[in-house]
Amino acid sequence: MDAQRNTSTRTLFFFFFSLLLHRSNAEVHNHDFVIQETPVKRLCKTHNIITVNGQFPGPTVEVKNGDTLVVNVVNRGQYNVTIHWHGIRQMRTAWADGPEFVTQCPIRPGGSYTYRFTIKGQEGTLWWHAHSSWLRATVYGALIVYPMENNSYPFTTPNREFPVILGEWWDMNPMDVVREAIRTGAAPNTSDAFTINGQPGDLYSCSSNETTSFPVKAGETNLFRFINAALNNELFVSIAGHTMTVVGADASYTKPFSTSTLMLGPGQTTDVLITMNQPPSSYYIAARAYASAQGVPFDNTTTTAVLQYDCGCLPGPDQSLPPASPTLPAFNDTATATAFSTSVKSPAPVKLPGPVDENLFFTVGLGLFNCPPGKTCGGPNGTRFGGSINNVSFVLPSSYSILQAHHLAVQGVFTSDFPATPSTKFDYTGNVSRNLWQPSPATKLYKLKYGSVVELVLQGTSIFAAENHPIHLHGYDFYILAEGFGNFNPATDRAKFNLVDPPLRNTVGVPVRGWAVIRFVADNPGVWLLHCHFDVHITWGLAMAFLVENGYGELEALEPPPTDLPLC
Repeated sequence: MDAQRNTSTRTLFFFFFSLLLHRSNAEVHNHDFVIQETPVKRLCKTHNIITVNGQFPGPTVEVKNGDTLVVNVVNRGQYNVTIHWHGIRQMRTAWADGPEFVTQCPIRPGGSYTYRFTIKGQEGTLWWHAHSSWLRATVYGALIVYPMENNSYPFTTPNREFPVILGEWWDMNPMDVVREAIRTGAAPNTSDAFTINGQPGDLYSCSSNETTSFPVKAGETNLFRFINAALNNELFVSIAGHTMTVVGADASYTKPFSTSTLMLGPGQTTDVLITMNQPPSSYYIAARAYASAQGVPFDNTTTTAVLQYDCGCLPGPDQSLPPASPTLPAFNDTATATAFSTSVKSPAPVKLPGPVDENLFFTVGLGLFNCPPGKTCGGPNGTRFGGSINNVSFVLPSSYSILQAHHLAVQGVFTSDFPATPSTKFDYTGNVSRNLWQPSPATKLYKLKYGSVVELVLQGTSIFAAENHPIHLHGYDFYILAEGFGNFNPATDRAKFNLVDPPLRNTVGVPVRGWAVIRFVADNPGVWLLHCHFDVHITWGLAMAFLVENGYGELEALEPPPTDLPLC
């Protein structure tokens, strides 16, 4: 007994010693983000765009696991704005999560707000972006979380690291694009270009001189951190002559696997190692759309950057020659997209949370609203586009944020009766009866008890323009247990679940005319948005929110709101 007591005492001592060591090595990082208009030239024209600190993309934020971020955002632009720290767990700090009218009211022009939160147990590539209307088109940047002090990557230390941010560019004010779409109910104009680190690349007019270039040396192994910041497009990515080894996704390490093509939905990140083993020359990094919806217009252009070798020799590579080009999949190559997403796995067997307390079934997809009397609408057959989950089209409040209303017990802002399953069962991926095409607009939340284990089936629908939907859950990571096509059948499809090494992610692609199953523990109190990361779809209402109740004691409860929280 004494030996056991001594062993326990030593274990407890080393635990607290490690905790103190961790705390002593943790840092507080202070940043100022100034939202402002900045003239930027792309595609032969100069536009005033909304930026952070005059940069496009915005500044890269670098921290370590365990560090605290304090970011003072000052709005000197003409639009309301918030900043979302995409993928950060925000443990008990939902006030810092950022979605407009969900966890905070927006920062009005001339106002400010300071985001304060600690990164806990996360490492890898995340990002930050505006979460107000379509400001995300130009207000975004990388958020890189390194291992804590004296720790290292679970793979060979790379010679160099490069953030690679994939974006989307309109040759007009993107706020005008979405405003016109909201006014008419029609689909918005497609973008004019994709970008890599803010530059379209030399396949577009007037873009050759500013094409993004990544300097490398022969023999190096480098880490490339890919982020899809595009508003409305999933993207294939390939690099001429080089194989990529995937080692991370959404700030979680993965079981390494080699691939010639990546597929990232908006919101997703993927870390890859690339060995510079080709003859010294220049090679294109290229990205183009994966467009899974049939008959729907999309940006069919290709953005490029250049992988530029410096061999350290005389003469060096002939830079007058055009870079070598990769072969990208066809825009509708669902087989390649599926093969990539199902290859991502956790690096070792995981202990899945269980047993399951909440079995939820959510349909996700588009619908059509009837045009209001006396109005002219630009959607199909004079309708307005809508999006929904379980046929509820999410409506943002305007007088309070949902989290403020919950914290202050304000009535009439939301209800907590979001349905756990569709009210009507139907052939979700077949021909859907027209009486199911119109969703019901509402601000409904689904309430979860603290610590409950949630298993959620996300079922795509074919009500209108079935497509792959990148679904993001704020405040949580989740395990993706499986994905498949057709209608989810629990009697047969549960046998397909990966219960050994499923990937841990924060954004999941629900396959076109298919389904995905995720599982997580509701261990973070607050209001957490679940939505499609196509901004046009969340604009149409393809979203809902979970209300996770406080647990027992202070450490299981939402922190008090900051004193500078913006007012509506």
